Amino acid sequence: MPPEVVFKIDQTKSMRDQDVPGHNRWHPDIPAVASVKPGQDFRVECREWTDGQIGNNDSAADVRDAKLNVAHMLSGPIEIEGAEPGDLLVVDILDIGPIQTETTGPAPGQGWGYTGIFAKHNGGGFLTDHFPDAYKAIWDFHGIYATSRHIPGVRFAGITHPGLFGTAPSHELLAEWNRRERALIEKDPNRVPPLALPPEPDGVLAGKLTGPELERIGREGARTVPARENGGNHDIKNFTRGARVYYPVFVPGAKLSGGDLHFSQGDGEITFCGAIEMGGFIDFGVDLIKDGMNKYGITTNPVFIPGPVEPRYSTFLSFIGFSVDEHSGENLYIDATVAYRRACLNAIEYLKKFGYSGEQAYLLLGAAPIEGRISGVVDIPNACCSLYLPVEIFEFDIRPNAQGPTMANRGSAART
Repeated sequence: MPPEVVFKIDQTKSMRDQDVPGHNRWHPDIPAVASVKPGQDFRVECREWTDGQIGNNDSAADVRDAKLNVAHMLSGPIEIEGAEPGDLLVVDILDIGPIQTETTGPAPGQGWGYTGIFAKHNGGGFLTDHFPDAYKAIWDFHGIYATSRHIPGVRFAGITHPGLFGTAPSHELLAEWNRRERALIEKDPNRVPPLALPPEPDGVLAGKLTGPELERIGREGARTVPARENGGNHDIKNFTRGARVYYPVFVPGAKLSGGDLHFSQGDGEITFCGAIEMGGFIDFGVDLIKDGMNKYGITTNPVFIPGPVEPRYSTFLSFIGFSVDEHSGENLYIDATVAYRRACLNAIEYLKKFGYSGEQAYLLLGAAPIEGRISGVVDIPNACCSLYLPVEIFEFDIRPNAQGPTMANRGSAART
């Protein structure tokens, strides 16, 4: 028997129309919608992160026009009885998966998911200056495997995980987030995409709150896009079955919330919507370590034990990048961001020799279980990062050989 469902979703309805709605901002005053005890197992059901704005079709117009002020749609908050500020909340991921249905349906997670390249003016991505337009790939689920009509010739096992879970911030921590992120925005207020996203009243959802209280949440609540001290949008692919996470507790009851489930993802989720996005369920077990933040010095971030469940690939083709800007040729000092960007671009150029477009290769690196590594940050002036691409996910050999690459018509990604 599955554990008790403490947050239930009707996948035919928007999060706003659920009997018990979730929320899309971080704020300590959003009321808990359910309560569990330490030692209890329970299930949380989740909507796909955009609340169903993306369809199973061959056009990326929905990605181009997606309203991001509604994201992420989070399930919760869930109160953990007895949790107090300064405790550590111990969260075990017992099981996770797509929407449980026997047939393919209209919602992401009902037999399919998607990966999107968001347009530069609407979110962008890690390589947005190279890929400024919207594209997407639809992935079909075959048990633990995924294939795509938009990126033919690949098949891989997913490493299913939640992109986003966390505890509620205190009022003081929330104010600090808003202060530092506004200061970042002020460094280049007209940048596209922006350097950060400030509180946004338009599109706010905070459970059943309405009127002045909802308006206040909109003015103060933090957007859910980045990872922060409470957890949040980490997008760590090894946060999967069997993982254990230790979350700092900042408010009474902890108020655990989350969503943004992924069927699979590569390290970095480089297209911004780089994972295979879906709705579904996640089963948790919870416990508390009293005064755990002080005992273990965990004050500014969660720590976690990776789950033992992951795809088993043994052969990788690895691409290396250094901290030299690809546009200007400027040598940057130990800049791992630039180095990983160059590694990604090198992998994309390589895959184009087999018939994939740059957009197809970019989408694939976001969705497949690639490994990104910081390989060296001491050998001045160049940081060195590497991208490990499993060769077994391809239906043809991508390793260099004397005959040259196997060029073929590989179709195209969905575009506007």
